[in-house]
Amino acid sequence: MPEVQIEIGGRNFEVACQAGEEHYLYAAAKMLDEEAAVLAAQIGRIPEPRMLLMAGLMLADKTAGLQDKLREAEDRLAEKEAELDQLRTAPAPEAQRIEVPVVPNEVVETLAEIAARAEALAETVDGAQAG
Repeated sequence: MPEVQIEIGGRNFEVACQAGEEHYLYAAAKMLDEEAAVLAAQIGRIPEPRMLLMAGLMLADKTAGLQDKLREAEDRLAEKEAELDQLRTAPAPEAQRIEVPVVPNEVVETLAEIAARAEALAETVDGAQAG
C-alpha cells in the first residue's frame, strides 16, 4: 500500500492509499487544502483538528449541493427518457389524404373567361382581315 505526502493548510501529512489511487488522493487533498486556505484567510491560524473538520464540512456542504443538483438532473433525465420511450412506442398516426386544389376555381373561371374573349377577339380579327 503506497504512502503519499500531502499538504493541507500548510501542514504535511503522510497518508496510505490503494495502489493506483494516488491521483485521487492528491485531487482530494488539493480540494481540502483549498478549503483550508479559505478558512486560514478568514479566521487565521486554527488548531489542526478544527481546521480539518471545518474544511471537511465545507467540502461536505458543496458535495451535498452537487448531489442535490445531480439528483434533479437525473430526475429530469428519467422524465425525458420516459417521454421518449412513450413517443417511440406510440402507434404511428394514420395517414391522411388531403387534397389541395392547385388552382382555385375563381382563377380557373377567370382564365376561361379571358380565353373566351381572346378567341372572340381572334375571330373578329380574322373576319376583318378576310373581308
